[in-house]
Amino acid sequence: MKVLWVEDHEPVRDMLAIAADKAARARVQVDLVMAPTLMAAEMRLRLERFDLVVLDLGLPDSMDPDMTIARVANMGKYRIAVVSSMESRDQAVASAVRCGANIHPQAVFKANLPFNRFIQRPESFEDFFMELMPAAGAPAITNRPARAA
Repeated sequence: MKVLWVEDHEPVRDMLAIAADKAARARVQVDLVMAPTLMAAEMRLRLERFDLVVLDLGLPDSMDPDMTIARVANMGKYRIAVVSSMESRDQAVASAVRCGANIHPQAVFKANLPFNRFIQRPESFEDFFMELMPAAGAPAITNRPARAA
């Protein structure tokens, strides 16, 4: 699974890099790419294909959480998951779900992430990403209204 994690907080990026390195050594199928800003993420999204984009909403170059999600959602066909400590994260995700975005329906509170477990047990890192993906056979967009015939 190829994952783009958009995160501006350097200590979090450092822990994620360690977890990704441990996962690679354990032959866990996670290819983690990190971007520190929305602009850097957009550049990566233009050049590479990703299965999942993990998005922090408090980025230095995008202060509007709804616009941050919309910009990323409009760049390709991948799953988006919000992992943020911003208080408005749940409202931003709910709004994106209503708009039909391919987004995990619950935001993840970044402070609750088990970084040490990701580092100590690399398979838990992959499990975390798999939990953010849509269930097999389920439609990626589940909240779109039905069309009238």
